[in-house]
Amino acid sequence: MSDESVNDPPAVSFVPTPIGNLGDITLRALETLRSVDLIACEDTRHSRKLLNHYKIEKPTTSLHDHNEKRRSLELVARAQGGQRIAVISDAGTPCLSDPGHRFMRACIKAELTYEVLPGACAITTALVASGLPPHPFTFGGFLPFKKGKRERELQAALGRGHTSVYFESPHRLVSTLEILSELNPLARICITKELTKKFENIYGGQTLKLLDAFTDRPPRGEFVLVIDPTTP
Repeated sequence: MSDESVNDPPAVSFVPTPIGNLGDITLRALETLRSVDLIACEDTRHSRKLLNHYKIEKPTTSLHDHNEKRRSLELVARAQGGQRIAVISDAGTPCLSDPGHRFMRACIKAELTYEVLPGACAITTALVASGLPPHPFTFGGFLPFKKGKRERELQAALGRGHTSVYFESPHRLVSTLEILSELNPLARICITKELTKKFENIYGGQTLKLLDAFTDRPPRGEFVLVIDPTTP
């Protein structure tokens, strides 16, 4: 590989975006988004707010769970034709419970150069903010929709010797806390709400205590659940 090729920009950049506060995007991410030929977005309408805020006028295309397999082939062809592409999700880092992984695998198969930029991530933000043991930890993505599968996953989390982190829907949060309370009412957990946003809040304590708090106030917003099975 020549020195010139080493210094060439990658064909594809996976770029983290803010998880709430628009000020949390990095200078490198902005520079990358302004330099590419095309931005692949989880939701182009949602991403347009961010792009307009920073006066980034670039063509966009959708890349989401329902079209990623087909769209990946199109994007690979564009990249092979010389276009530089950036991939962003609605919030946080692509590929982590967001679209992008199948496209990354397609890039690797096609031997395209790519880079992953560091940046905002709700997983690590919630983990550190929880005050619970930060390592090792397991990230389980979104908890299962079906109650039986969710109970088995929570039982597994309580059986681990380290912290577990999950995303959870506001519509299922109380049900999840009820399951946890039945399994171990004294387990230490943390629930982060609307991280980096105006109504951000961090709730920590034993499972039963937090169940009472959220039963009185129906939850709204985006939540991350952190579970520590090692602390009585």
